[in-house]
Amino acid sequence: MTAHFPWGTARRFNAYPDYMRKLFGTRVQKVAIDAGFTCPNRDGTKGWGGCTYCSNEAFNPSYCSASKSITQQVSEGIEFHRNRYRRALGYIAYFQAYTNTYKSLEELDKMYSEALAVEGVTGLIIGTRPDAVDDKKLDYLAKLAEKTYLVIEYGIESVYNKTLERVNRCHTFEETVIALEKTAARHIRTGGHFIFGLPGETREEMLKSVAVISQLPLDAVKFHQLQIFKGTVMAGEYQVHPENFSLFNDLDEYLEFMVSCIENLNPGFVVERIAGEAPPRYCEGIVWDLRNDQILVKFEKLLEKRNTWQGKKWLERNCADSQIFNTTK
Repeated sequence: MTAHFPWGTARRFNAYPDYMRKLFGTRVQKVAIDAGFTCPNRDGTKGWGGCTYCSNEAFNPSYCSASKSITQQVSEGIEFHRNRYRRALGYIAYFQAYTNTYKSLEELDKMYSEALAVEGVTGLIIGTRPDAVDDKKLDYLAKLAEKTYLVIEYGIESVYNKTLERVNRCHTFEETVIALEKTAARHIRTGGHFIFGLPGETREEMLKSVAVISQLPLDAVKFHQLQIFKGTVMAGEYQVHPENFSLFNDLDEYLEFMVSCIENLNPGFVVERIAGEAPPRYCEGIVWDLRNDQILVKFEKLLEKRNTWQGKKWLERNCADSQIFNTTK
């Protein structure tokens, strides 16, 4: 198929697997790690209890447990993915659970070095919060990024401070911008995680936030629909006042919304996810009975049906010549 989009494929958005295959020359797979971190809004430093929606157990794969060493988790994860994704020839150690820069530099160096020492690991993705990095840590990570593939993935979740306060993030969007600017200035790859459907946000506000997101110094983005997990503070709120949540009642409704988001999104961003997936046993309320790969098929068919693509409307607003997207080839 003839490639006709600037990201080098015929797909209508800048898809993460294609980007990684182009970068590494083969398929690479993330291997999740739970290294036993906590968060400043969980241990009392800035707050207690963590984010009201948080349930890391819902996303941790079976091999991922803080009771195991980093080496063991990565080795078991590689074996798991070798059986599931036989085409993967490289692996990225993904420090995923909680805030993975929230220790001393000495401890962080030991952890990251242990993960990189496992045979087959070709880089790191470090999930963290905007308020859990400082200049010394970023300087260290910049030097590490000169030696290996490295991404700092920030949990941003929303561009609205009212929302961040409501879900007990205990940091502001202004802190997010500062952290991203400092990270990008050091030539470290950046990722951002966002949730659509957080309480108090309207669909119009969520769509408007895409314009803000598109101006951030990001390399990649993840979008998740709000999933409410059993046992969380948010699950209790939802049970009492479900009307306070702008949840997407069905998948088709969400995909229609995501098409609008994608066509307003900066086309330079790599899109890692358009939706989240967790085992139904963890979920409260609405559950979509499809895997992420099945959701993606429906999404791409909808993009094609509408003859739209990532950045179509962004280009109309920001570029004099939007004909660089030739959809007629």
